[in-house]
Formats: sequence, C-alpha cells, structure tokens
Amino acid sequence: MSVLKITGENFENEVVNSDKPVILDFYADWCGPCKMMSPIIDQIADELGDSVKVGKVNSDENMDLAEKFGIMSIPTIIIFKGGNVSKTFIGVTPKSEIIDAIK
Repeated sequence: MSVLKITGENFENEVVNSDKPVILDFYADWCGPCKMMSPIIDQIADELGDSVKVGKVNSDENMDLAEKFGIMSIPTIIIFKGGNVSKTFIGVTPKSEIIDAIK
C-alpha cells in the first residue's frame, strides 16, 4: 500500500473520517532523523497493507496541522483511531513499537 501525502485539505477526509487506524509521520525534508524514519514508515505501509492508512505530513508545508497537534520536534509519529489521537511517538521509533500501538 502506498503512503498518502496528508495536507490541511485532505486531513479531515483521510484521517478524521477514516474507518481504519491511521499512522501519520510529521517530517521535514531537511531533517536527518526524518530521513531515517521514512523507510520504516514505508515498510509499515507495505506490511500492514489495507488494515491501516499510512500518511506523511510535511511540517514545513502544513504548519497549521503541525501547530494543531503541538509538533515541537520531528519526526513525530501520531496514531489515530476513530479520528482521535491514540498514541504519539517523538523521534526515531522502532517499527515494532509503532506496529504494536496499532493493535
């Protein structure tokens, strides 16, 4: 499954109204740790397939979303269930921890 690009325009539809859990990766192109997290997020999307939605939010391009969720450092991974924040991870996070938080 491909990773969605989440923006202020599609956030409501793709995240809040999702019937599946959503993993969102808040990142920036210049961020070294974000580059380390990116392949992990891609692997999670491939492994979990249709059971979950996986998206990336460019914090520089979507400051409104970053502010809404109090993103102070990146990467920040937020898991949403039923449109609400279920769990937040800050910094490079092992794939297993993210997958465990979805279950």
